[in-house]
Amino acid sequence: MLKIYNVHLTKRLQQIFSQPLILASIATVSLISGSFGGNSQVVAQTLNVNNTEVTNYAKAVLGMEPVRQQAFEEIKKLIGSKDIPQVICNDSTSVNALPGKAKDIAVNYCNHSQKIVEDSGLSVERFNKITLEIQNNNNLKRQLYNTLLRLQKASPSKTSK
Repeated sequence: MLKIYNVHLTKRLQQIFSQPLILASIATVSLISGSFGGNSQVVAQTLNVNNTEVTNYAKAVLGMEPVRQQAFEEIKKLIGSKDIPQVICNDSTSVNALPGKAKDIAVNYCNHSQKIVEDSGLSVERFNKITLEIQNNNNLKRQLYNTLLRLQKASPSKTSK
């Protein structure tokens, strides 16, 4: 399962990245990473992440962004003007806090996002470890940013694969 670490990562990355699509993609990282769950402990040592993993990670993030946006919009329509609660896919309490059909949308989002990560060539566990490392490693954060830009420039309409 995914686990979402969106509050701290999103705020820090919003300060770093100003381009809307990149920002949305990075926000997806924060949302998705937390939703795949597992252990939320920060690893004390630096994680070695190779270029292929960074590219696969970026592809996963870009693939998840449209799914996240669609789910958010659908839930927003159902809930109305209320604030949409944070969805943590491995936390049944956060999903159960959503009313009726919004729960189904959240579960579908979580399942689809997990499949995107796995289809990108990363395990959910590895994706989460990379996400935690990005939060603490400015060089890796910069490398991800550059990879996201490169992928978007190379294929602006089809960045998920």
